Amino acid sequence: MNREHRMPQTSPFAAMFDSRGYTRNLYQSKEDTCGGLHYHDNNLLSGSLEALIQHLVPNVDYYPDRTYIFTFLLSSRLFMHPYELMAKVCYLCIEQQRLSEPGLDKNQIQKIAPKILQLLTEWTETFPYDFRDERMMKNLKELVQRIASGGETYRKNVQQLHQNLIRKLTTVSQYEEVLAKINATSTDCITVLKTKPQSIQRDIITVCNDPYALAEQLTHIELERLNYIGPEEFIQAFVQKDPLDNDKSCYGDQKKTGNLEAYVEWFNRLSYLVATEICMPVKKKHRARVIEYFIDVARECFNIGNFNSLMAIISGMNMSPVSRLKKTWAKVKTDKFDILEHQMDPSGNFYNYRTALRGAAQRSSTAHSNRERIVIPFFSLLIKDIYFLNESCANHLPNGHVNFEKFCELAKQVSEFMMWKQVECPFERDRKILQYLLTVPVFSEDALYLASYESESPENQVEKNRWKTLRSALLGRV
Repeated sequence: MNREHRMPQTSPFAAMFDSRGYTRNLYQSKEDTCGGLHYHDNNLLSGSLEALIQHLVPNVDYYPDRTYIFTFLLSSRLFMHPYELMAKVCYLCIEQQRLSEPGLDKNQIQKIAPKILQLLTEWTETFPYDFRDERMMKNLKELVQRIASGGETYRKNVQQLHQNLIRKLTTVSQYEEVLAKINATSTDCITVLKTKPQSIQRDIITVCNDPYALAEQLTHIELERLNYIGPEEFIQAFVQKDPLDNDKSCYGDQKKTGNLEAYVEWFNRLSYLVATEICMPVKKKHRARVIEYFIDVARECFNIGNFNSLMAIISGMNMSPVSRLKKTWAKVKTDKFDILEHQMDPSGNFYNYRTALRGAAQRSSTAHSNRERIVIPFFSLLIKDIYFLNESCANHLPNGHVNFEKFCELAKQVSEFMMWKQVECPFERDRKILQYLLTVPVFSEDALYLASYESESPENQVEKNRWKTLRSALLGRV
């Protein structure tokens, strides 16, 4: 294939951001250094929305830096729908390259087609969920049809792009169906408590007596759910309601953060599962054994780099219905637990955890195996970090320009996550354990308190009153 047919090369996410954010690439034409874009020390700081859109559109002599493409596609949804951006990009590509002219010379198409096709490839590969919108697909098809008229090579490339996109969208639809089925089969454990008040036929140790194996299966769940979160979900979580329309959110026509929310729900489920498993056993020594088991699971999660499961386990063990079981905890060797709690201590804005995360990220960047590449961040804190970064800086500068410097910082955080979520889990799947973790009934907060009081009697009048109320409400007993 000759030079002008060759696709512009894309770098992996690891190489997209340096410490300075987005820097103009060497191939940028002089005209793009002004015209509504403001630079400082060769870094793009701000620009009008129209100029930023124009900067996204390739021409015969120019292709935008991949860092810029990711940053702008990620952040532009704070100002406009993705389908509106796609419509503008299509219009500019067609008009500026005169692709709408009848009898257009194939040579003209062949000069620009690889670059337009590469831009569309990056968009569909990095933000495929944008194309669940029929309006996006309509604009995409219109543009690629014009490219396909450039010859057989382009027809094949267009077909490949379309097939890859459909495959991704089909996969996520299937994943969402599986999640819906899992949620439908998850029942509250109180039904178990009602039928068999002080016994349960299966527990976590019966299903998996090896804490290391459980940590590996938790990592399977974490990586699978991480993998389906689109980078845009972090930004769309911040999109405010349209101030001119009280009933309509900017993204009200589609569920735009479903995979992110499902992942947060998984964290909560795991915390409640841990607390349920601890509160269920009748005997003190059994409860102590379950606590020690989960301490070992948590420690292995730390060693793997699975900080999200680690924090969920610690959260479950620190729930009041569990922490009040003083007679049970007296039988537990807590040294290892104290070390883990120290690692996840929230003081100093989670200083210890952030240090451990940096260490895991460093290990991942130089790893030779998927086992060493695993970095699963404490997800709620990651969302909080991105939220505060978004809230602490204005989207627009006083001159009306879009604050692109802010969006470079947002993109830098999200791109690191993108790198981590692409790791394939190196551990063998165990269907029985996974099924248990995802579907076994867990207690609600009230049911946890009731089970806790049934295990170790209330210590004061407040607890006694609550126990009486819960027995009446949940079990129909006085």
